[in-house]
Amino acid sequence: MPSDLVIVYHRQPYEEVEVDGRIELRENKSPNGIVPTLKSFFGSVDHGAWIAWKQAEDPSRPNFKQTIEVEDDHGNYTVSRLALSPKQVKEFYHVTSKEAFWPILHGFRERYNYDPVDWPNFREVNWQFAEAAAAEAAEGAVVWVHDYNLWLVAGYLRKLRPDLRIAFFHHTPFPSADMFNVLPWRKEILESLLQCDVVGFHIPRYAANFVSAARSLLEVEVRKRVKVEDDLIFEGTALTERSLPTLIRCQGREVAISVAPVGVDVDYIHQCANEAATLHKVEEIRTDLLDRRLVLSVGRTDYTKGGVEQLESFERVLENNSDLHGKVRLMHVSVSANRNMHIYEQIQNDIEAAAGRINGRFGTLDWQPVALITRAIPFTDLVAYYRAADVAWITPLADGMNLVCKEYVATRDDGDGVLVLSEFAGAAVEMGSAVIANPFSYRSMDNAILTALNMPEKERRARMKLLRQAVSHRDITAWGRQLGEEFEALRDYGRKVMTDAA
Repeated sequence: MPSDLVIVYHRQPYEEVEVDGRIELRENKSPNGIVPTLKSFFGSVDHGAWIAWKQAEDPSRPNFKQTIEVEDDHGNYTVSRLALSPKQVKEFYHVTSKEAFWPILHGFRERYNYDPVDWPNFREVNWQFAEAAAAEAAEGAVVWVHDYNLWLVAGYLRKLRPDLRIAFFHHTPFPSADMFNVLPWRKEILESLLQCDVVGFHIPRYAANFVSAARSLLEVEVRKRVKVEDDLIFEGTALTERSLPTLIRCQGREVAISVAPVGVDVDYIHQCANEAATLHKVEEIRTDLLDRRLVLSVGRTDYTKGGVEQLESFERVLENNSDLHGKVRLMHVSVSANRNMHIYEQIQNDIEAAAGRINGRFGTLDWQPVALITRAIPFTDLVAYYRAADVAWITPLADGMNLVCKEYVATRDDGDGVLVLSEFAGAAVEMGSAVIANPFSYRSMDNAILTALNMPEKERRARMKLLRQAVSHRDITAWGRQLGEEFEALRDYGRKVMTDAA
């Protein structure tokens, strides 16, 4: 059945669980709510489709059905799974996306690795996504493409189906023109993205960077520019922009530029935080701490997250503030997301070495300053640690948004707690009431954590009140509502075009 909305995303919209030798599809329990929110858009159309990939030893004869029909709380929709070989997955995702694109997107030119990239394979995988979307889409449908590893889909799709309305959402930072233009495929990527009707980003800086990169390589006219909304402007933060291009024209096509900061599921997190089991766990954590203050850091094992730099800051703080010995504990959660990649193994080794060194230097028989956790923590347990922590220390070197800091704030309906946040996290433009830190500055990092630990209760509560207002204002529901309005505008435009053509 043709679909009025097609979502193109590398992840499948459910979890596959083997039970008694059979595969069951279960609702994705991702606490940030992105996948359930994406699926919720299917409720506004007669039929929807989701395009993803699934690994197959032999793509020509996969041992799974490539197209299935799913019925869940979000309605009935088709899931088209592209069969990719292990080699295709490695080249497309682990090499091209993670070794070439990822460092450039986050500003780490020195980690960029061009040599092993198989660009024809990247094109081929993107072409398969585009073909699958074209096959599922009804006439004039909206196709919504997600993230940088599918950069070329829009361009291919426009050739296959010029009748479609195409939207793209970028989940990572978009770098400045001089950084983006390190990529030898820069023009091909931009020409593809400019075939979209709407290109979306988390914050104004990334949108501005995209337009700047496009103008550096192509004849692009800015047709409309607006003032950035006040709640996305905070004085002194590195990623703040004051105006935003919202409509550009290139090669006879107009492209809308959208800014929609993704949020968290505040209601779900509030529910988790107030369950009896969670509150009991909070009391257990506080009892185990005795009178010590808990600093919590949560992130993936990735050089962009600044885990090593944060531990080095903690080491300096302990070295220069002996009064903190035995009185504060850092729980550093660093979970590997790409265990098969050497670069992430090295980061994990460096983090473990730093934690071990700190505990060896300052630890005693009854106090270890760092508790390093490298396994995934169930979200309900993590919520309890959010509630128990005196400080959340979230200081990535670069981050498209960062939902951990929003999750922390969403749990704190007790009104207490302090957030220390890197000014290079996209969330910093919304959360200026945090203690803002520059993770590239020893002095800034060290002073920020000391400020948080020494902050009077009145100030803590005043800051947390403002942070909670910001997180509630732009939660996952608001994100979905804004994008839903944009899609409705695309559908209206598509209907008008088809009517005029008739």
